[in-house]
Amino acid sequence: MVFLLLFWLVLQIYNYISVYLNEDLNQQRTWMLQELAHGTMEQSVRSWGAVLWAALQQQLFWAIAGILVLLLVLCWWLRKRTCEVDNSRDSESEESEEENPAEMNMIWIFSRRFQLSVPKLASRRRVVQELLSDLLNVSHRLFSDSFFPVLEPVIGVGSACEGWSPQKEEDVVYCMFVPLKPPPGYAFHLEPDTTGDMPQTSMRVHVELVCTCTRKQNMLCFLHHSEEELKRNQVASLLHTLCTGPYLDVEKIALWFQTFVISAWSMVPQSRHYEVQVLPSSRSCKMKLTKASGRSLFVEMVFSVQQGDSDIFLSSQPTEAQLPPSTTWLETFAVAEAKFFRHVARQAPPHSCHLKCLRLCARLLEGSGFSIYALKTTVMHLLTLIPLSEWQHGYLLLRVDDIMRYLRCCLEEKCLKHFFFGNEDMPEEISLPPAFQKAQPLNLFQHLAQDPAAQTEAMQEFDELNHHLYFGF
Repeated sequence: MVFLLLFWLVLQIYNYISVYLNEDLNQQRTWMLQELAHGTMEQSVRSWGAVLWAALQQQLFWAIAGILVLLLVLCWWLRKRTCEVDNSRDSESEESEEENPAEMNMIWIFSRRFQLSVPKLASRRRVVQELLSDLLNVSHRLFSDSFFPVLEPVIGVGSACEGWSPQKEEDVVYCMFVPLKPPPGYAFHLEPDTTGDMPQTSMRVHVELVCTCTRKQNMLCFLHHSEEELKRNQVASLLHTLCTGPYLDVEKIALWFQTFVISAWSMVPQSRHYEVQVLPSSRSCKMKLTKASGRSLFVEMVFSVQQGDSDIFLSSQPTEAQLPPSTTWLETFAVAEAKFFRHVARQAPPHSCHLKCLRLCARLLEGSGFSIYALKTTVMHLLTLIPLSEWQHGYLLLRVDDIMRYLRCCLEEKCLKHFFFGNEDMPEEISLPPAFQKAQPLNLFQHLAQDPAAQTEAMQEFDELNHHLYFGF
């Protein structure tokens, strides 16, 4: 319709200008002949100039008409290009040609209501990782001649680094594991912690001295030199700085690293762009990084010790329920989980909805008695049970329904299997200790099996949340 209107307008302009120019040209010709018959040579020259000017105006008209035609062609090409882009998007999402409009409308409503557009977490995560990498490089230069733990490159873990954080963008906390390695002359040995009653596996890191007599290093051996000689010629031992007895102390490490950040921040290249504020924390290093524009990034650096060569670590991060002793480190699967989601991202089709599903359900469960970790475990199980080709955006409602149904079945059966114990569908790239592969699955809902009243209450609360999901608009 637009093209027809433009074409009609060009024709009207053409007819109007043609009539006008023809009348004007005829008048000019008549006047010129009269001048040739009765006028002077100078007047004749002026007459011929008028005729030429009229002809030039006619040529100008054709130029304008040509430009309008080019504009028409350009509009047609742009419209065709837009249609091709839309078609390519449709083919990428591989949605059915007979897609239910009502279902797509529901997806739009869910996206608006639960704010499913995942914030630009990846770019900010990269900024945080680059900044912390520079910070650790400074620590390597400052502590190269000391016996403090060696700080390995950071590992992004948690919902923000996995890309599904349920928090608002300004409240997102980027959690980074900082693996600790023993300095020269020391070794870390992991021992089960029998001092407390923790709900999850807890261990202590026993720091032992190692003979360095055969190493070609400018250091004295802690085992074969006298204590007086060591005090006189060598810096303080790790056992005397960051340990309580023979065990690595989480709180001492946190205080040491916080002091380092405050004193060494000016040596970090990004310090000219970000102002740092170290927030109170007894077992980690929490930082608020503020740019000149006022935008802030929240970062938590959690200290960790790797179990052998596996993706299972001991973490300084406490549970919400209980604060363990300072020499107690808690077993965590955060690194293996982050690795699993990276594996899924590589295998899944473009515009996969699995992170949106996880974000939606996490926002729904906020403030309830349900653990976000139980939800995350459910989604990880379903990602191995349902083909990844069926996690495209058009399947969002179906996959959300699958998640809620799976979780409800687990509540009914009082059993939700831990993802990393005895799981035959585990991707090969995730490294687990041999004991994990042979172990019986751990039940995350064991507390419901032991308390029928708690299970009944959980079922009622879940049904209310499920009703709110679909009918609480």
